[in-house]
Amino acid sequence: MITLQDIREAQQRLQGVTRHTPLLPYADAVTTSVGDQVWLKPEQFQPIGSFKLRGAYNRIAAIPESVRQHGVIAYSSGNHAQGVAYSAKVLGIPATIIMPTNAPTVKIEATRSYGANVVLYDPMMQKREEVAQKLMHGQQWTLVPPFNDSYVIAGQGTIGIEIFDDLADVDAVLTPVGGGGLIGGTATALKSLKPSIRVIGVEPALAADAQASLRSGHIVEISAADTGRTIADGVRTLALGELTFDQMRQYVDDIITVSEEEIRSATRQLILQARLLTEPTGALAMAGYLYHREELGLPAGARLVLVLSGGNIDPTLLTDLLIASDDSVEIVR
Repeated sequence: MITLQDIREAQQRLQGVTRHTPLLPYADAVTTSVGDQVWLKPEQFQPIGSFKLRGAYNRIAAIPESVRQHGVIAYSSGNHAQGVAYSAKVLGIPATIIMPTNAPTVKIEATRSYGANVVLYDPMMQKREEVAQKLMHGQQWTLVPPFNDSYVIAGQGTIGIEIFDDLADVDAVLTPVGGGGLIGGTATALKSLKPSIRVIGVEPALAADAQASLRSGHIVEISAADTGRTIADGVRTLALGELTFDQMRQYVDDIITVSEEEIRSATRQLILQARLLTEPTGALAMAGYLYHREELGLPAGARLVLVLSGGNIDPTLLTDLLIASDDSVEIVR
């Protein structure tokens, strides 16, 4: 289990590399009707456009320099890939990144732009862990996991410290859930600082392994064919990691799910009304708040922070979302 001290040490490593993203006040018909005060934490303001830089850099920077110089390898659908590639460039070491063929082109190209060697694989035919093991044979590379690693979790947890530093009387924090690193680290920090804060995860109904895992008490795995159906490509993980699951069981209050229509609508609302370029995965917390406010277990007039995990949206998808701007999804008030 990682601790608040681990997260504070990560915060020190990240100085000068990541940004302390602000809390931006947000108001709309939902917040007004129930009297909530809502803030957005836009992690798309990070140098790579995603929170993933926090965990990736903390993991790589903690590797002894004599080992680190041989290089690193990682697997990711996009944002962790960019985090590792960017970190490797900053630290002057080589990086090999394994990415699925269905990853957004914009994320593949961005990863390559940081100088990483990108290897593509078919997620319907291969498991990324197996691809990594084959490539690592005979090499001295260090694997940088996307979420199931104590240093990665601690790096993501710096988000929780920043939220508390900026808004100590926050009642609840909503974050997207994929492999559990973001919510596991954030919840650990927040609950350690103030146990009464509710920390709630939001994931697509089409990839609801985290909710099933948390409620059943054991890790539930789903297929790549199932997770591949969601527009939220950043949370197409098949299962939580053992480390992230332990953190979540200890500190996370609940996981709620949202539909694809709700994700699309929330993404559009963030782009058009909040003026924040956000990818569908980054809009999960907003979707959870807009359409499932009654499931959060909060009284009217609550103070909430919604973590927007990233803004690396594919241009074609962005165009499609903006063209289809007439929402038919009913907002819950």
